[in-house]
Amino acid sequence: MKLVTAVIRPHKVEDVKEALRKVGVQGVTVTEVKGFGRQGGHSETYRGAEYKVEFTPKAKLEVLVDAADAAAVTDAIAQTAATGQIGDGKIWTVPVDSVVRIRTGERGKEAL
Repeated sequence: MKLVTAVIRPHKVEDVKEALRKVGVQGVTVTEVKGFGRQGGHSETYRGAEYKVEFTPKAKLEVLVDAADAAAVTDAIAQTAATGQIGDGKIWTVPVDSVVRIRTGERGKEAL
């Protein structure tokens, strides 16, 4: 099993959710996060005063999938979230040793 984590632009969440459904993903966890990378933040103006926003709002998606499906999930996120601009985000995948569905006690692949 793999945990696919992606940090993307918030306005792309709905599009990515639909793309994940098309590749068979049954569940995703979304968290509102802030951060910076090469984008380095941006400047905004409020009541005539300009100020720098160092942490830009992002959405973090976490998807637990069978190892065989991880590449398809990663590709679906990458293709759907891409705008071609700095700040599109990152995707990473890590192995998961065990999963337990709390309600039923199912373990492993059956718990997905």
